[in-house]
Amino acid sequence: MFDWFKLRTLVGPFFLLSVVLASAAESGTLRGTVTDPLGAIIVSASVELLDGASIVATTTTDAAGNYLFPLQKAARYQVRAVAPTFQSTTSQAVFVGAAGKAEVNMTLATQTLTQQVTVTATGTPTPEAQVGAPVSVLTANQYRYSTEVQDPLRLIPGVQLTQSGQVGGTTSLFIRGGNDNANKVLIDGVPADDIGGRVEFANIDSVGIDKVEVLREPNSALYGSDALAGVVSLTTARGSTLLPLLTYSGDGGNFDSFRQVGTLSGAFRQFDYYSAFARTDTQNSYPNSAFHNATYAGNFGWAPNTTNDLRFTVRHLTVAANQPNAILLYGIPDDAGVKEQDSYYSAAWNNQTTGKWHNQIRYGGLRLNYNYTDYAATGIYDPDEDVYLGAPVNIQGANGYSASGQAIFQYGASYGETYPNDYLAPSKRDFVYAQTDYRVNAHIVALGAFKYEDERGSTLTSGGTPTAIERGNYSYTIQLAGDIWNRLYYTVGSGLEDNGLFGFAATPRASLAYYLFRPKNAGWLSGTKLNFSFGKGIKEPSIYYQSISLYDIFAALPNGPALIKQYGVSPIGPETSRTYDGGVDQQLWNGRARISLTYFHNEFTNGVEFVPQSALLELGLPAASDPAVQYGAAVNSQAFRAQGAEVATEYKIGSNLFARGGYTYLDAVVQRSFSSESQPSQCAVNPSACTYNPNFPNIPIGAFSPLVGARPFRRAPHSGYFGLTYNRSRWYGSFTGTLVGRRDDSDYLTDAEFGNTLLLPNRNLDGAYQRLELGGGYQVTHSLTAYTDMQNLLSEHYSEAFGYPALPFTVRAGVKISLGGESWRLK
Repeated sequence: MFDWFKLRTLVGPFFLLSVVLASAAESGTLRGTVTDPLGAIIVSASVELLDGASIVATTTTDAAGNYLFPLQKAARYQVRAVAPTFQSTTSQAVFVGAAGKAEVNMTLATQTLTQQVTVTATGTPTPEAQVGAPVSVLTANQYRYSTEVQDPLRLIPGVQLTQSGQVGGTTSLFIRGGNDNANKVLIDGVPADDIGGRVEFANIDSVGIDKVEVLREPNSALYGSDALAGVVSLTTARGSTLLPLLTYSGDGGNFDSFRQVGTLSGAFRQFDYYSAFARTDTQNSYPNSAFHNATYAGNFGWAPNTTNDLRFTVRHLTVAANQPNAILLYGIPDDAGVKEQDSYYSAAWNNQTTGKWHNQIRYGGLRLNYNYTDYAATGIYDPDEDVYLGAPVNIQGANGYSASGQAIFQYGASYGETYPNDYLAPSKRDFVYAQTDYRVNAHIVALGAFKYEDERGSTLTSGGTPTAIERGNYSYTIQLAGDIWNRLYYTVGSGLEDNGLFGFAATPRASLAYYLFRPKNAGWLSGTKLNFSFGKGIKEPSIYYQSISLYDIFAALPNGPALIKQYGVSPIGPETSRTYDGGVDQQLWNGRARISLTYFHNEFTNGVEFVPQSALLELGLPAASDPAVQYGAAVNSQAFRAQGAEVATEYKIGSNLFARGGYTYLDAVVQRSFSSESQPSQCAVNPSACTYNPNFPNIPIGAFSPLVGARPFRRAPHSGYFGLTYNRSRWYGSFTGTLVGRRDDSDYLTDAEFGNTLLLPNRNLDGAYQRLELGGGYQVTHSLTAYTDMQNLLSEHYSEAFGYPALPFTVRAGVKISLGGESWRLK
């Protein structure tokens, strides 16, 4: 086990020494450098020193782009800078004592298109313009009336989300065709993924989330295991107003939907604080589909001096969600539900040892407590087979195929099922992360990092016996980033992963950005950027898959060694990926518009897949010997390719009107799979090795997983989005849309005779849909804002996952009350 006391013993004195040394400064000054998005200095920029809302001093940058303010008193200061053809930019507040010294560097964006600063792509704050990796950054103003984080994620190229049902239904994120458990999700630097598993985006409320970053490529070099397809980073808001700001909003809508949000934030001298609580309740539109979410978010900071910063963040959620299952396939809602209590917390110390040398130490923790309960057997009981059937249904796929009948809904006592039936899957993670980055010169930054994490968790095996697993993982990172002549920008590095389960693996990564023409605000073609990136990713298997390893099942059999050799089965191990992409980013029409085109190619290999009972029996396992034969096993055997192209556009139509949109083409195909039912090449030779619906005798069907040569499930070849926002004076409006084409899927059904007459062909089973949303607000008074949000404007009947109907037209309306804050000081 990791010695946390020894860590405190080592870190504590070093931190206190740095505070004392930094506090020994003799005179108070605030200085910095003003640059453009590419890092070039801006001469003669106008710079203002702000104390709250008051301007206390002004100056201009010199020939080196530098500015300097002598300080007369201790206070929380901000810097505002502006220059011709650039937007006015205001820094975060920094507390500087009367004898303190602070450095605040400013990056100004062009007047038309905002370039956000990203940390996810490089590990250090870097303007998007200097990044060659495919990263998107969204701020809170771009999703101000959304209740869930998944809503803004739908408006990013290369990203698809699939929700199984309505509010609270299981929600999966796919980045560039990767699996839904192939993404590293961070909340204030804390990994939110279950151990080797996925993240339930249906439970992540938008409250307190100030910024969303999405990196659409592997980055195990920086983030270790699970960053197989991409990284999603969520950052909690900070308090900034000298006068405490208290807000409350409440709204209601159809389907008995209610939401309340309260926040308290502010800053006092070296301290800043932010605290928020949100509660959402809805009944949804189908029986037994109620959802409740209560989320608390906090962010508390202390800067004892200008070179040290301590920050504590916490997020806790309590969820209760009924689970009606695929009601369109069974005709009866399931009597089941999920209860979950999750906590994410971290404490981070940042130290700017010198002007060039920065250090960070972070401790973080994750506590996931998942409890699924099937309260009672549901359906029409068949005593002859001891199963419960769904109601008679007629199911219709978007591919034109249909079937009618009753599906087996649940199994009785003779199959080992008892009710109520609880499935518990608690997991814990604690980690310590240390990073040092040093600016060698004006063009090179070197970064090194170390991370240790202790993972503990348990799950129920098929036989009902809890299985506890603990892993100790070590990660190391080395990286160089910089530029050449403010035109070529590069990042190159590698991660070295030493995982407690699968051992050592290296994950190199590199990205380049090159400007053929530097951005400018004049000319029809006003800036051309070429991008290229390459990376390898790695992901550890989940606790559940480790507990049902096919290798372990084989090894326990008398003829196990022969079966292991015959089928080439190895111990459960890591999933891997390799990706490269390249494209062009072009500014147009005097800098008012931007269009980007990117080609990507991903190879996902050694994927863990579930092998069903039928396949295990064909492999030689005796029918009644092991519980795994009844429920299946897991093995590293799947490989698939996902390549395609992304197009993203932005256009500033006017000073108050902004439009953006995107389109993604995805060509994904399964190249290898272990399950015998997934080998269509065997079907002509041995039809019994494949699954067919007798009503469609010439079409092999992947009942549990996609066929080799077919597309992975629930990933559309064609998808897109658009957004139009209006912001003027007291008015705000937003009109957005998500457009998704047909997708492959399975209905996973077994008919009342244990046959396949209800299975539909996989190809294009899920229908296309268009999800349109309209929202807006009006500031009635200084303290009161009225707002509304409408989803599925066309009230379209569609399912993102086959058999799980989405909500029809929904509407929410409410008010927000704000008390205090900087605006009150101006009254």
